[in-house]
Amino acid sequence: MNNKNRLYTYVIFTFICIVSINSQPISLKQNINWPEFMSRQDMVWEKLPEYWYESAYLGNGRLGLMIYKEPGKNYLRLETGNCDVHDHRVQRDVFGIPRLLTGYFALHPKGEIISGKMRLDLWNAEASTDIITTKGIIHLQTFVHANDMVIAIKATTEGEEHDFKWEWVAAEANSPRYLLFKRRGQTNKIPKDYALNPAPVINRKGDINLSIQKLSAGGETTVGWKETHSTKKERTLWINLTHTYPQNNSGEICKTEIRKAIREGYPSMQRTHRKWWNSFYPSSFITLPEAQKENFYWIQMYKLASATRGDRALIDNTGPWLTETPWPNAWWNLNVQLTYWALNASDHLDLATSLENALYNHIDQLRLNINPTYRHNSLGIGVASNLECMTTEVGIPGKGKAQVGLLPWACHNLWLIYRHKMDDDILRNKLFPLLKESINYYLHFLKKGEDGKLHLPATYSPEYDTTEDCNFDLALLRWGCQTLLESAQRLNIQDPLAETWKDVLQNLTPYPMDEKGLLIGKDMPYAFSHRHYSHLLAIYPLYLINKEQPGDIETIEKSLAFWQSKPKALLGYSCTGASSISSAIGKGNDALSYLNKLFGKFLSTTTMYKESGPVIETPLSGAQSIHDMLLQSWGGKIRIFPAIPDAWKDITYSGLRTEGAFKVSASRKKGKTQFIHIKSLAGEPCIITTDIVNPIFKGERDFTIQPLENNTYQIDLKKGEEVFISPKGEEPEFIISPIPHTSKNYFGLKIIQ
Repeated sequence: MNNKNRLYTYVIFTFICIVSINSQPISLKQNINWPEFMSRQDMVWEKLPEYWYESAYLGNGRLGLMIYKEPGKNYLRLETGNCDVHDHRVQRDVFGIPRLLTGYFALHPKGEIISGKMRLDLWNAEASTDIITTKGIIHLQTFVHANDMVIAIKATTEGEEHDFKWEWVAAEANSPRYLLFKRRGQTNKIPKDYALNPAPVINRKGDINLSIQKLSAGGETTVGWKETHSTKKERTLWINLTHTYPQNNSGEICKTEIRKAIREGYPSMQRTHRKWWNSFYPSSFITLPEAQKENFYWIQMYKLASATRGDRALIDNTGPWLTETPWPNAWWNLNVQLTYWALNASDHLDLATSLENALYNHIDQLRLNINPTYRHNSLGIGVASNLECMTTEVGIPGKGKAQVGLLPWACHNLWLIYRHKMDDDILRNKLFPLLKESINYYLHFLKKGEDGKLHLPATYSPEYDTTEDCNFDLALLRWGCQTLLESAQRLNIQDPLAETWKDVLQNLTPYPMDEKGLLIGKDMPYAFSHRHYSHLLAIYPLYLINKEQPGDIETIEKSLAFWQSKPKALLGYSCTGASSISSAIGKGNDALSYLNKLFGKFLSTTTMYKESGPVIETPLSGAQSIHDMLLQSWGGKIRIFPAIPDAWKDITYSGLRTEGAFKVSASRKKGKTQFIHIKSLAGEPCIITTDIVNPIFKGERDFTIQPLENNTYQIDLKKGEEVFISPKGEEPEFIISPIPHTSKNYFGLKIIQ
């Protein structure tokens, strides 16, 4: 043994001994008053909103409600929605199988509306509204029940407003794209053979009012409502929306749900509703030094739980808050993927099950989306689908605008969900076969060129152009083959295609690039402004090009700078994408700067977002951009505080989940990491990177710690074990508590003086 090796062995031995000496019982404590903490995140309206874009919104993953005053009218509009409500025509497009609007309840006060205010209580997922009129005041307390398919609106009145009236206004049950084009006078964009659905029929004969909307292609939607009176000045409106297909029994289901809710009563329904929401938030915790960003983050968590549940709808472009829009479906060329990212680190994987179900439960349809020549072993998804059966056509490479990589990209989302759970049954029985057949579609078209490399024919780079060796597809093909090999090894599967996947990895043509960074594809430079970062997918979120590989940081920096140098078409998710890419190379100041652009230009006062119509993914991806500053776990390493902006001196988080199924908590004060806590849920290898210079590792036993390069350590943490990490010579209190803020409640609607 030479002197260098002896020294290294001595250092390791000494390090392990230090760990052993400092091993002692310790615990992580939380000092969080959750109702108080969440109250400072609430959205507050100092005046009544007048548009969808600034309204209060509630939901339970299927039903949705938006509350705002109708502009220029003397009534409050409560817009209903149900993610199940679809058309079912033979044409499989945004006119044939879109989601459909349901309608709204208009609250007509006796007097003229003078003013009003509103608050969305995030902790309890309830909206309180005060409507002040010339005749008195109407106080509304509204929730969309967390579990049951019921909307409850309790009204308490003052003065003469006990005589206010409810009116149901049914929506036109035709494609929201049709409605939008008709209102704009763009009838040339509406298919000439588009046939309208019949008008709804309203039945007020029974004890429950019903609005029944039959669809020409089969199925129906029923909106039912009944009002009960506690006293002269207190009354409750109970609402249900039910869609059935191909059956026509929505009315009976609707009445059953309403009667059940009325029997249970408002106080009991409110208790069970609040119980669900009060248990939802504490899965993880983040407090930030900027009150605005902290408010934004928690509103996104609220929005996600309002928009989906594991056994309910996939989140499409609007969630349960549908309105007139050109996007009345799920879009798979970026929107769905960005929407679901934040559920992983926030440890709300139960909600992410809706994405898993949408793909794993529709394999037959994913096969039918592929041209018959390739269906025997391939799966795919096209640009837009409905929420119930994933019906959408996939193009053929080399022919037109073939978008081939959308299912592989969605599989990357599924892979992230798996990596945060580490459930090998899902990997073996669901993800591996799905990913394999999505990558098979690429394999049909790979050709060896004169350079001896494998090349792809022309495919479409969302949303730029068609090109050979498209970087979007090369990245996904490379990631897919790499992941299939890794999965097969883990599962001990001897797959006959393993040699093919290895061949692809060894011989696939390099990513086309020039002195300015990654190109769109072969001989196609990034020449005009492009809101998507599809050509940069190898950088983020795939991390195939990353800061830990020689020369890659320069490629990342050049590619990001050149993409952002053409700002004309850049939009909200261009900001969140640039922020996350900056975090991937540890540039926290740049990450925050890009995120600030989202707040400065693109967000509404309620954190909603639109491009030609409302789209939900961009603010949700902003929550992931915050995660990427605080914690990263790609490549088998847990990186604690990897991209913290200089301005963020104090940060605390708890219970964030990483790849490998670890729960991580950490606290940073005055720009210095005070402590880290890690718990292993699956027993995967635990490798961490921290800025603590001389860390001490404590636990219930003596851990073996192996120092690696760049402040990185491997800990022999077993399943169920936890480790506490802090600077040598310091004895921090392992307490999680909120950062105090003097300002709060940034979002809602303020009166500008």
